[in-house]
Amino acid sequence: MTDVPAGVPARILHYIDGEFVDSLDGDSFDVLNPVTNEVYVRAAAGKAADVDRAVAAAGRAFHDGPWPRLLPRQRSRVLHRVADLVESRDRQLAELETWDTGLPITQALGQAQRSAENFRFFADLIVAQVDDAFKVPGRQINYVNRKPKGVAGLITPWNTPFMLESWKLAPALATGNTVVLKPAEFTPLSATLWAEIFQEAGVPDGVFNLVNGLGEEAGDALVKHPDVPLISFTGESRTGQIIFANAAPHLKGLSMELGGKSPAVVFDDADLEAALDATVFGVYSLNGERCTAGSRILVQRGVYDDFVAAYAERAGNIVVGDPHDPATEVGALVHPEHYAKVMSYVEIGRTEARLIAGGGRPDGFGPEGNWVAPTAFADVPPTARIFQEEIFGPVVAITPFEDDAEALRLANGTKYGLAAYVWTTDLRRAHNFAQALEAGMVWLNSNNVRDLRTPFGGVKASGLGHEGGTRSIDFYTDQQAVHITLDQSHSPRFGKGPDAATSFKKVD
Repeated sequence: MTDVPAGVPARILHYIDGEFVDSLDGDSFDVLNPVTNEVYVRAAAGKAADVDRAVAAAGRAFHDGPWPRLLPRQRSRVLHRVADLVESRDRQLAELETWDTGLPITQALGQAQRSAENFRFFADLIVAQVDDAFKVPGRQINYVNRKPKGVAGLITPWNTPFMLESWKLAPALATGNTVVLKPAEFTPLSATLWAEIFQEAGVPDGVFNLVNGLGEEAGDALVKHPDVPLISFTGESRTGQIIFANAAPHLKGLSMELGGKSPAVVFDDADLEAALDATVFGVYSLNGERCTAGSRILVQRGVYDDFVAAYAERAGNIVVGDPHDPATEVGALVHPEHYAKVMSYVEIGRTEARLIAGGGRPDGFGPEGNWVAPTAFADVPPTARIFQEEIFGPVVAITPFEDDAEALRLANGTKYGLAAYVWTTDLRRAHNFAQALEAGMVWLNSNNVRDLRTPFGGVKASGLGHEGGTRSIDFYTDQQAVHITLDQSHSPRFGKGPDAATSFKKVD
C-alpha cells in the first residue's frame, strides 16, 4: 500500500475566520482510506454551534469587510491567484484526492486542473459581466444592478470533492459573497487545502469558512441557519428533498444538482466504435461515481448483439488496481458503506438481467478495500431496479430497442432527468430526439465534455435550478431593477381637489 502522502494533517480541523479550529465539543469522526478501509486520520465533527461560529464570521466579513465592496477586477485578480496556486500544486492535490477518494491518479489530476479552470472562468466572467439596460427615449432609463446575497452555504459531495468545491466556491466568491463550505464526511481531506490556498492568494479572513461534519448535523444546521440566505447542494435526490423541506421556512434560495440515471442511446447508424469508447468511459471513469454517468445504454436491435459482445470484452479488460498507479483505470470505491450499496445492486441485477462482465470483486484482490470489477448487465427490462435506480458505481444496464419511439420511451422512463447521450449520424434525428429527451443536458455523438458557459442541471428528480456560466451569477446575486425618469412625472393626482392647481404650498 502507498504510504500516507505528505500534507495529510494530524487531525482535520474546521477553518473559521482565518484560523484552523477544533469543534467546540471536541467531537470527531474517522476518515478511511478506500484501498484498505483503515482509519488514517480523524476529522473534527462540526455541530450547530460550530456552524453558528462560521456563519457569524462569514456575516462579519460580508457586512463589515472589504470583499463585497471590491471592484470586480480586484476580486478577479485574487481569484486568478487562486487558480495559479491550484495549478502549481495540481500533482499534490491529485495525490491527496486519490488517497481520500480512491479515484485513479490520472483522473484526479484532471479534476485538479479543472478546478483551476473553474476559478479562471469566473474570474474573467465577473469582469466581463454585462447587465441589462433599457431606454424609453426621452422618458426613462431602466437598468439592472447586481448585489451579492450574503453568506452562501455550500454542501458538496464525495465523488470529485475538490473540483466540485471549486465549481461552487468560484462563482460564490467572484460575485462578492462570503461562504461556509460543508464538505462530504467521506472525503474531507482536500477541502482543508482551500484554506491555505485562499490565505496565500489574499482572500480576507472570514470570507471562506469550512465546517466538517456529518450531513445530518453540520449540513442540517447550515441549511436551517437563518443568516444563510442561499444553499447550493450537490448530492442524492432524497437528501435534496430533505434540504428543500428544511430550507422552506426561511425561503432560502436553492440550487440543487441531484441524482441521475442517464441514458446513452445508440442507433444502428452510429459510429459504433466511437459510441463504444464513449459509453465504456462514460460509466467506468471516476469509478462510476459520477452523477452524469451514462449508466443505461439503449442499443437499437440491429446492432445490439454485436455491441453487447464488444462491450463485455471492453469491460472485462479494464484495469482495476492501486489508484496511485498511472495504469489504473478503475480504483477503489470511496467508502465501505457505498461499496455495500453498489454490491447489493450487483446481486439484484443477477436476478433481473444477464450478467456479461464483472459481478463481484476483481480476481486477485483480497478482502480489504472497496474493489468492484467493472460490471455490465444485458437484456435489462425497463422495470428492473438496476434500470430505474441510481447505483453510482461501475455498473451498467444495457437494453435493446426497436425504433425511435421506443428509444424515447425508454430514455425518458425513469424519475431522473440529468443528462443524456445520443449516437447517430442522422442529423435530423439527432436534433429532434435531443429536444424530446427529458434531460437537462444532452450530448450528441460525444461523451461528457463540459463548456463552462452552458447551464448545468437537470429536470424531474435530478435537480432544482441550474448553475454554470451566467446562471451561476444569477444564483449568487440579487438583481435589482433601477428606474430613472427623464421628463416630468405623470402620476395621477389623487386627492388634489376640484379647484386647486397644486396642493404643494411653501411653508415660511
